[in-house]
Formats: sequence, C-alpha cells, structure tokens
Amino acid sequence: MTETRQAHGDDTGGLRNGTTTFEALRDQAVALRRQGLSRRQIRDHLHVHDNDILTRLLEGEPPPDWTRRPNAKDDLRARARELRLQGMTYDRIQLELGCSKSSISLWVRDLPRPDRAAKPKGTDMQRAQQGRREAYERRAKEYAATTRAAEAEIGTITDRELFLMGVALYRAEGAKAKPQPYINFTNSDPAMIRLFLHWLRLLGVDEDRLRFFLQIHETADIEGAEQFWQEWVGLDASHFGKTSLKKHSPRTNRKNTTDAYRGCLSVRVLQGAELYRRIEGWWCGIVGAVSEGDHKKRT
Repeated sequence: MTETRQAHGDDTGGLRNGTTTFEALRDQAVALRRQGLSRRQIRDHLHVHDNDILTRLLEGEPPPDWTRRPNAKDDLRARARELRLQGMTYDRIQLELGCSKSSISLWVRDLPRPDRAAKPKGTDMQRAQQGRREAYERRAKEYAATTRAAEAEIGTITDRELFLMGVALYRAEGAKAKPQPYINFTNSDPAMIRLFLHWLRLLGVDEDRLRFFLQIHETADIEGAEQFWQEWVGLDASHFGKTSLKKHSPRTNRKNTTDAYRGCLSVRVLQGAELYRRIEGWWCGIVGAVSEGDHKKRT
C-alpha cells in the first residue's frame, strides 16, 4: 500500500506538495546509501532535513564502513569472541582481557556456549592465583632494581657525613631522659647497630666503655641471639650484661617469630654524660644550620 505523506514545512523537499511518495524517496535514499554515501550526503542530495524522516528512509540500511568512528574496544571485542570460540567462560575471558563481564556478554552472546566437559585443566581460581604470583614477582624485581640503583647513588661516606648521620640517628632512636649519666641506643636492626658503633669509634669512644644488653622474648632462641650479637659487634661476652626476657600472654599475636628475630640490642656508653650533652649541642647546631636564614650558607 502506497501512501503520500506530507513533510512538515519545507524540511523534506521532494515530499513537498505530495509530488513524491515516501516509498519512492526511500528507494532513492537506499540506493544512495548502498553507493556508500553518508547521512549528511543523502540529506543534502535529497533535500531531506528532518532527522526523523531521514532515519525512517534509511531504516535497516547499515552505514558504510568509512563513516564509522574507530572504537578503542574493537580489538578487545574481536579477542573476546576468539576466546569464546575456544571454549572459555566469561570469567576466564575477563582474566585474560581485564574488561567487565557485561561488555563480554554483549560481545559474545550470539556465540554458542562452551562445552563444560571440554573445559581446559586449571580452574579460574588457579589462573587468578598464578596471575597474582606473576604480578608479585614482577613487583619484587622492580623493587630490587630500584634498591640497587639507589644504593649505588650513595658512593663513599666522609667522616663529616658519618658524624652528622650519627647525631641524627641518636636523636631519633637514642635515650633522651634527663639527667642522663650515659648514652643508650636500642635497635633490632643489626645494620643500624653497626652504623652506630662506627659513629662511636669516629668520636673516639673506647671499647672498654661499651656495654651491651639484649632484650628478647622468652620463647625465642636466646642462646643463638646472644651468640649472633657478640659476633656482630665483634666483642666477647664480658661486654654483655644480663639478657632481659620479655614475657607475653599466649593470646598475644606476635609476628616477630621467624629465624631472623634476634631481639633488640641496647648499646650503652659508660661515663657518657658529657657525650650526651655534646650530642644535644650538635643536634641544635644541625637544626640551626638548616634554618631558612642559613640556606645560602650550605654547600
């Protein structure tokens, strides 16, 4: 059944005054579309400027490929369909591509569902765990590389640099109670203890003035820890006081229970009241040297 339809105003050109039937105009629009013309070109060619009417004229006719804008997800869509045809589930496709399940469903819903009996070995959970392990190993390698590069940037340390580091280290970690008849530095990090001892040697502190006191949980390898610290500081048991044992409730959730746990070692300098006062003065000097008014004096 043919029917002459009038356009609104002058928007449809050829449909004005009923001179052209809708079907005839549609035939022209379809022919132009199949020649590869865009909507704009067909509109200008037929003088049809009403979008609703133009849409009706082109209904069912796909746009030419050249008019389609590139879609960033086209490659993902194609890959998702390929994986679905290989028998993968939505979960596995999501793990492979990192896109949402809703997108995957839209892309592959016309494809046949995979045969569950033919599902490859290895569950989705195993694949996820493998992915996490690989990501962890990759981050660990990056961390190690960054650490090595940063270590190489330090180079050699001058006596003055060691002196300043030691002052700051004691100010941060050392005992600061007053009055203080000696200086006392406690830490569980062997490298920190060794740095502190290097600093004391730089200050001319004699080994006879050094005393060490171990604090450790009663469930740890106490004898092994005592032997470790004696070897680490390079002094025999005569320099070590009585080990202090820490008690804890069975309900305590301790995390320092590995073989690397050796307690905390306190380094005490006897007759250290004068040294303590000098440390305070050195620290005040450092603070003053980095004040805003002295920036230009630093080299």
